[in-house]
Amino acid sequence: MKILALDTATGNCSAAVLIDGQLVARERLLERGHAECILPMIDEVLVEAGVPLAGLTAIAFGRGPGSFTGVRIAASVTQGLAHGAGIPVVPVSDLAAVAQRALGDAVAAGRVLVCNDARMREVYWGCFVRSAGNLAIPVSEERVSDPARVALPPGWAAGPAQYGAGTGFAAYPQLRSTFAGVLAEIRAVLPRAADIARLAAAEAAAGRLRNPEEALPVYLRDDVVRPAAGGH
Repeated sequence: MKILALDTATGNCSAAVLIDGQLVARERLLERGHAECILPMIDEVLVEAGVPLAGLTAIAFGRGPGSFTGVRIAASVTQGLAHGAGIPVVPVSDLAAVAQRALGDAVAAGRVLVCNDARMREVYWGCFVRSAGNLAIPVSEERVSDPARVALPPGWAAGPAQYGAGTGFAAYPQLRSTFAGVLAEIRAVLPRAADIARLAAAEAAAGRLRNPEEALPVYLRDDVVRPAAGGH
């Protein structure tokens, strides 16, 4: 299994190659310039891993939700590379990637509430559990909403295995207040390609591969691609 993963959905621009459990990764915090940074980063990890693009099993990418421009960059780069090399793609949720990073950092974590800042006084959020294979598995739909509408799934109770992750907790202090007695710890982490690669490897192993033209972004917020009222 040889997976190339990339992510530009947030300020953490990253690329990684996962080959049979061995990882080569690069990441860089950027305010802008993801489009210029990601292709050289991909070249670096492929060279260090010693695998040509055409020799990959699949290309995985952070399909969002996240920055409108950033998510489009990841999807378009993935489409271009996959078409050129004739290999399939694996879209991976950026919320799942945050949950996967939190589970990797905290061995005691069994459940993760992910809240990422969506701007416009909203958060992207979703709930995940640790699988038997130590992967983040969604237990609810991913949503975008006012922070006051974030809620845990029925049956989730306070406990040491319940964690929070993402930038939303820092951006909206009311989230910290709401879940202060419920979450054992909150980790302000960003998604990264290394965790996208791990999630994608499981998808590829299960045969859930897609054609290059299916490397599509997920915004959650429907109006990001529509002009404002009266616009052209």
